[in-house]
Amino acid sequence: MVKPLLFASALLACGLAQADETAPRASVIDTDGFAEPLKELKFNPGLDQREFERSTLAALNVYDPFEAMNRRLYHFNYRFDQWVALPVVSGYRYITPEFVRSGVSNFFSNLGDVPNLLNSLLQFKGKRSMEITARLLLNTTIGVAGLWDPATRMGLPHQSEDFGQTLGFYGVPDGPYLMLPFLGPSNLRDTGGLAVDFVAENQINFLNVAEVSENHPEVVVLRAIDKRYTTKLRYGQLNSPFEYEKVRYVYTSARQLQIAE
Repeated sequence: MVKPLLFASALLACGLAQADETAPRASVIDTDGFAEPLKELKFNPGLDQREFERSTLAALNVYDPFEAMNRRLYHFNYRFDQWVALPVVSGYRYITPEFVRSGVSNFFSNLGDVPNLLNSLLQFKGKRSMEITARLLLNTTIGVAGLWDPATRMGLPHQSEDFGQTLGFYGVPDGPYLMLPFLGPSNLRDTGGLAVDFVAENQINFLNVAEVSENHPEVVVLRAIDKRYTTKLRYGQLNSPFEYEKVRYVYTSARQLQIAE
């Protein structure tokens, strides 16, 4: 309770203070505001105070014992996105026709349906398992190894199931929140799930992709580029001093909904 009360008090104090009366600050660790989320806060007097406090405390109610490290990794991801990942994606979009990008995305999505199917079976989701099986059969055959996605047009959209969700289905708690370098928001349970899904996909070696990737690292690079290309999250896009808290809360809430469905 101490942290949420201090957080709400800081918000009120920052909003009521006049700009020209602000006390001198200590040295700034992070000039982008990630380490000092209250620095640019402006209190909205039109916001209902009870709703404000309720939403603020809910957003803070995420187990994050490694927050200092997570914030630094969040900032690292932000800079890596800005300086490396997004420029590479922009170049990829510039030199690659849209139908080629679509084919690449469909191909890797088809590979991802293998762990999706395994996790659906482990969660006893019979209907979803049959739908994912049908997707694999249609897209691998009619869709030419997954380069096209006829299954979606036939009413079988892509559905994501991972081992983190499977563990959650069996009651494994999410554990501490984690910000992974390059990969983004996660938690201890989901990070372990990522490792299991990776090993499972490589052991199954669907369409011989895992074996080919060992001798052709450009396949791994292309998959990483496609992953960033298809991921809509852009660090800094919320333009908010509380972006770290928002991303953490949205990720945690979204995972709860995915496990419950």
